[in-house]
Amino acid sequence: MTLTSFTKAIAGGVALSAILTGVAFAEPAVIYDGGGKFDKSFNEAAYNGAEQYKTETGETYGEFEITSDAQREQALRQFASRGYSPIVTPGYNFVTALQAVAPEFPDVHFVILDAAVDLPNVRSVLFKEQEGSYLVGILAAMKSQSGTIGVIPAFNLDLLEAFACGYKQGAHSVNPDIKVLETYIGAGFEAFNDPAKAAEVAKSQLDQGADVLYQVAGGAGAGVLQAAADAGKFGIGVDSNQNYLHPGNVLTSMTKRVDVATYNAFMDEKNGAWTAGVVTLGLAEDGVGAAFDDNNASLITPEMTAAVDKARADIVSGTLEVHDFRTDKACPV
Repeated sequence: MTLTSFTKAIAGGVALSAILTGVAFAEPAVIYDGGGKFDKSFNEAAYNGAEQYKTETGETYGEFEITSDAQREQALRQFASRGYSPIVTPGYNFVTALQAVAPEFPDVHFVILDAAVDLPNVRSVLFKEQEGSYLVGILAAMKSQSGTIGVIPAFNLDLLEAFACGYKQGAHSVNPDIKVLETYIGAGFEAFNDPAKAAEVAKSQLDQGADVLYQVAGGAGAGVLQAAADAGKFGIGVDSNQNYLHPGNVLTSMTKRVDVATYNAFMDEKNGAWTAGVVTLGLAEDGVGAAFDDNNASLITPEMTAAVDKARADIVSGTLEVHDFRTDKACPV
């Protein structure tokens, strides 16, 4: 089945088992988490990595967008039973499903992004989000004229707090007196899919004087960036480079190279270089960073660039260590 017919089948509501019938063996696959592959953020980064593989090799891959938690295990089992390998799952929500399914298919390789699953046929890819967030925190503090900035996570989750804490540390390294507002969009995973509520939260921070807002909310973050642009203030994107969404109003984006992790998994399998275990990507591995391009060039001064470059070098060398909230749930600022 081609990707086009696969996508049409999904859109038409065909059962997953029916979709996969007759699909060729030995292709890689991506099962997108909630929010869909075109969330302009985390899932879309995985899609971009898969598309890069397709462009470079001329080979196809399977894909599926889940619409409920129950589909995680079903999708994994169906893809594995058809011989897809590796199967990339972007998101910590796949942990339980992978723990159940991966042992049933020892010859199939799986990849989980943002979580660790200790099984011999699973590669776990983690990111040092705090390091990239430190860099965008520097930029936020240097750009702010009010002395108040904000961070908007989807909900209270250690992973998202790692972003927020790194951002606060970077901002405080520039201005120890800066005020950093933090407000959640919701109370659970559904918050990633609520751009309207995200916009409301952004407006509340803007009303409190924040003039730079860092969205840590996947697809919902589009609402944050829109609200900041509408107010003539600045937003900061996340995961993918979102500078293009509102040129002149997106200060930068904290890029998280989910695309590279997906592409590498596909290519490693193709080249017989597959490895399981934990892979951690930080600034030293170009796994995270701050995005600079034509869309935000007018917003970034040479002094800002120099500050980011110095911090990056210090973090990579080990001179500067950014606190990881996940290892110690007490952010130092």
